[in-house]
Amino acid sequence: MPGGVPLGPAKFDLKGRSSLPAIVMSGFAAFGGILFGYDTGTISGIDVMQYWLCEFGTRPDDGGDCYITTSQKSLVVSSLSAGTFFGALAGAPIADIIGRRFGLVIACLVFSLGIILQAASTAIPQFVVGRVFAGLGVGIVSTLVPMYQSECSPKWIRGGVVALYQWAITIGILLASCVAEGTKDRNDSGSWLIPTCIQFLWALILGVGVLFLPESPRFLIQKGREEQAVRSLQRLLRCQKDDPELLEELHDVKASLAQELALDNAGYADCFKRGPGKNLQRTLTGVFLQAWQQLTGINFIFYYGTAFFKNSGIENPFLISIATSVVNVGMTIPGIWAVDKVGRRKLLLIGAAGMLVCEYLVAIIGVTIRTDNLAGQRCLIAFVCIYIAFFASTWGPIAWVVTGEIFPQAIRAKAMSLSTASNWLWNWAIGYATPYLVEPGEGNANLQSKVFFIWGSTCVGCLIFTYFFIPETKGLSLEQVDLMYRNSTPFTSDAYRRKLLSEDLHPGHRPGEEKAGVVVHYEKAAAAHHTAAGPDEPSKV
Repeated sequence: MPGGVPLGPAKFDLKGRSSLPAIVMSGFAAFGGILFGYDTGTISGIDVMQYWLCEFGTRPDDGGDCYITTSQKSLVVSSLSAGTFFGALAGAPIADIIGRRFGLVIACLVFSLGIILQAASTAIPQFVVGRVFAGLGVGIVSTLVPMYQSECSPKWIRGGVVALYQWAITIGILLASCVAEGTKDRNDSGSWLIPTCIQFLWALILGVGVLFLPESPRFLIQKGREEQAVRSLQRLLRCQKDDPELLEELHDVKASLAQELALDNAGYADCFKRGPGKNLQRTLTGVFLQAWQQLTGINFIFYYGTAFFKNSGIENPFLISIATSVVNVGMTIPGIWAVDKVGRRKLLLIGAAGMLVCEYLVAIIGVTIRTDNLAGQRCLIAFVCIYIAFFASTWGPIAWVVTGEIFPQAIRAKAMSLSTASNWLWNWAIGYATPYLVEPGEGNANLQSKVFFIWGSTCVGCLIFTYFFIPETKGLSLEQVDLMYRNSTPFTSDAYRRKLLSEDLHPGHRPGEEKAGVVVHYEKAAAAHHTAAGPDEPSKV
C-alpha cells in the first residue's frame, strides 16, 4: 500500500460509557460560534438604522434620510473580516505555544477591546478600528474552537460536535437580527449601542467557561507533558489512568506523532511538503474548502440581506432577515445529525447541487419580475430560504468539520490557521466588493438580484472541488484519518475507511506488536528532536 504505514488490529472502541463528558466539554467550546455569528450578523441591522446613519454618515440638507456612501459601507462591513484574517493566522502560534484553552481566553479579551472601541466611537474611522480588533478576537476563536473540539470529542460523534460550532454561529446571527429588530426604531444611541454592547456577555461566558475545561490532550502530548495529557483524558473519558480506552487513545496519538517527528514535520514549510503524508494536498484542501464555503454567497444574505430585500421591494426587510436566520438555525440541526450518519463527502455534494439550483432560480426570478409583484417576491424569498437550508445543513457545518480533522497533529494548528484565514480572506473580499456589485450609483455594477448568477456559478465550483478533493472521514479517529490520507485517494477513501473500521486498524503497530514499543519509538523520536534542537532550544515535541 502507498505510504507504507504498518497496521494492526486494536482492541478497544472509544464509543461507549465514557463519551458524555467529552461531548459536553468539547460541545461547550462551540459557544465561540456565538461571538462569530452575532458580530457577523449585527452589522447588517446597524448599518441601516437611521440614528446610526445620522451619527456616522451624511445628513442631507433637504431633511431626507441620512446615508453613508458605498465605499463607507464597504469599509464598515469588511473591516471585521480584515481583523479576522490576521486573527486566524495568529491562532496557530497561540495554539501551539499557549494552548487551545488559554488561547480562547486571550481571544475573548481582544474581542472585548474591539467592542469597547466601537461603543466609544463617534466617527466611522474609530468604529472601523473597533471592528478590526473585534475581528482579531473572532479570528482566533474560529481557528481554536474547531481544533479543540476535534481533538477532544469522541470519533464516532466528532462531526456532530464540531457542527455545533456552526449551529452556534447561526444562533448568533439570529440573536443579532432579533436584537436589531427590537432596537431599530429607537431615536437614540441605544438603537445601535445595545446590539453592540450585548457582545460583552458572549465574551464573558466563553472566556470564563473555558477555564473549567481540560486542555487538549493532543496538545499536551505534542508538548511532552504526558502526565497532564493523561489527566486531561481522565476528565474527558471519565475513567482511571490505566483504563483501556485511555491507553488506546494515548497510544494512537503517540504513534501518529512519532511518525511525523521522524519526518521532521512541524513548521509552516511542512504544511506544503509532498510525500507519503500528503501535507500539501491536505493544506490546499483545507484552504480551498474554506474559500469555496464563502464563495457560496451565504454572507451576502447575512451582511447585506436587509438592504437587498429592501431594494427588492420587500415591505419589512428586517422581518425577512429574521426569517432567513431562523431557517439557518433550524436547518443546521439536520446537518448535525447527518454528518456522522450520511458522511461529509456526500453531504457536501448534495449541498452544492441544491444551492446552485436555488441561486440560479433566484437570479432568474429577480430579473424577470417587477418589485411590485408580490407573488414573485414571495417566490424569490422562498428560494432564498431553500438555498440557506441547503447551506445550513451541509456546507455551513461540514467545512469546519473537515478542516478540523484532516491535518496531522504536528502541523494541525498551522494548517488550520491557514485554512481559516482563507475563509476570512474571501469573507473580506466578498464583504468589500458586494456593495459595488449590487448597489446603484456611478461606478457600481448595479447587479441587484443578478448577483445570484455569480453565486450559482461558484457553487458549480464547489461541486467539482468536492468530487475530486474531499475524502470520506466519518467514524474515524484523527489518527485513522492520517492513515487514510497516506493509503487512499478521495475516490477510494470510503472503501478504505470501511476497512479501518471493520478491522479496527490503528497507526503504529503491526499485528501482535505490543503498544509499549510504539511509546519507546515516540520517546526516541522526541529525544532526537531535542538533541537536534540543542540543549537551550525547545524541541518540536
